[in-house]
Amino acid sequence: MSDEKATAGVQGLEQALKDLEQIVVNLEKGDLPLAEAIRQFERGVALTRRCQTVLKEAEQKVQVLSDGILEDVDPLTLRKPDGENGGNNGGSGSLPL
Repeated sequence: MSDEKATAGVQGLEQALKDLEQIVVNLEKGDLPLAEAIRQFERGVALTRRCQTVLKEAEQKVQVLSDGILEDVDPLTLRKPDGENGGNNGGSGSLPL
């Protein structure tokens, strides 16, 4: 995904989320005619699918850019698993100060 496409995707995602929020507000009021409520619901489904696509593309890009780096680090301690940090864990499992 190019930088321009990524930027457009993020902007599109932000707008789609705003539109989805408005649709939810409109539907929760309960005063829309049935046909309009169905139309808004369908639009919400389409926006949700678009958001999922943009997020999936972003996730794939992060995975490619990380090239396995993120998978090799415990997300809680930010240390490599199985003592790959030279054996000096400090015993607490926390980050060195």
